[in-house]
Amino acid sequence: MEGFPVLEDLGDVSGKKVLLRADFNCPIAEGPDGKTVITDDYRIVSTVPTIKWLLDRGASVTVMSHFGRPKGKHDDRYVLDPVEKRLAELVGPVTFLENVRFNPGEEANDDAFVKELIYGQDLYVNDAFAVSHRSHASVVGPPKYLPSAAGRQLEKEARMMSKLLNEPERPFIAIVGGAKIADKLSLLKSLARKVDAIVVGGGMSYTFQKALGHTTGDSIVDESKTEACSELLAAGPRILLPIDLIALKPGGKLDFSNNLSAEEKGETETIGVDVPDGFEAADIGPKTREYFAREIMSAKTILWNGPMGAFEDERFAGGTIAVAQAVAGCSAFSVVGGGDSVRALNDAGLEDKVSHVSTGGGASLELIEKGDLPGLIALRNAPKK
Repeated sequence: MEGFPVLEDLGDVSGKKVLLRADFNCPIAEGPDGKTVITDDYRIVSTVPTIKWLLDRGASVTVMSHFGRPKGKHDDRYVLDPVEKRLAELVGPVTFLENVRFNPGEEANDDAFVKELIYGQDLYVNDAFAVSHRSHASVVGPPKYLPSAAGRQLEKEARMMSKLLNEPERPFIAIVGGAKIADKLSLLKSLARKVDAIVVGGGMSYTFQKALGHTTGDSIVDESKTEACSELLAAGPRILLPIDLIALKPGGKLDFSNNLSAEEKGETETIGVDVPDGFEAADIGPKTREYFAREIMSAKTILWNGPMGAFEDERFAGGTIAVAQAVAGCSAFSVVGGGDSVRALNDAGLEDKVSHVSTGGGASLELIEKGDLPGLIALRNAPKK
């Protein structure tokens, strides 16, 4: 992942027109006046150093980004107006292109759309790490035609991931959670060759428990992946699984909006790893939190991606928050990615207690699995200034 051009490699940018690919796909909500408001501007703020660097050196900047999933057509819900307004507050007004995913040529990596994007531009900068694993027109297209470079955020993300994978201090521990084992199986196989131990939580852990012969009740299990889980457990490295769980009792419901009545939600119970019929495991239990925390505190390098349970339901957020506290309280070099992992850090006010919070969960995972990203490859192959 080394050897891609950075901003300084662009030379003198004074008077140049720079096309900047940012990732402003921020979480939004409806404000009291009915207008869309941004609820977390981290991705906007993270691009400010790149934009200021360019503006301070006399370049003009045109920003492009995607926003939401408009499926290749204009959708008023995904216009970039709230993002443009927030960025103007931070750096002053800059030119914005329309949401690139309004055009079907974006995800199709259509060369005609690439040429529309770069028309009149002199240089290209990619500061969108979170989408650099995608071979989309706005990511891999402009470097075919324009001198190009990584922005500060992309440069930082790649540098941090390189340190994590190429020169980790041992013990190196990965913490992997999330609902579906199928989404993380390739990652786990790749990590198994790099780390000293893997801590597994969340819904994906129940397929491992099934592979070990435990009962799983109504918990999330992917029967098609139990053999793969057995192979991972046998091959090493050490894989730490929950030793107790918090489960919904029969008749209960997960409440991701946290607005159901107590009767609708039902009751929870702390149980062992054998889940009775009708019960649904939804978080790691208190003994597991202590067990995982001891392992985490022994680490010198940590990668964390994914929650330990049904984090959106506040009754089952405790395990993820406990892991966040352990990671933040450890002196290890720590990289955290994935929406719920980052949210747990933010909710606990611990985001500044880890070495690096990644803007791109999916890109981080692909970088770990494959060792490179299409966006970085495109920058390396771009024409020189």
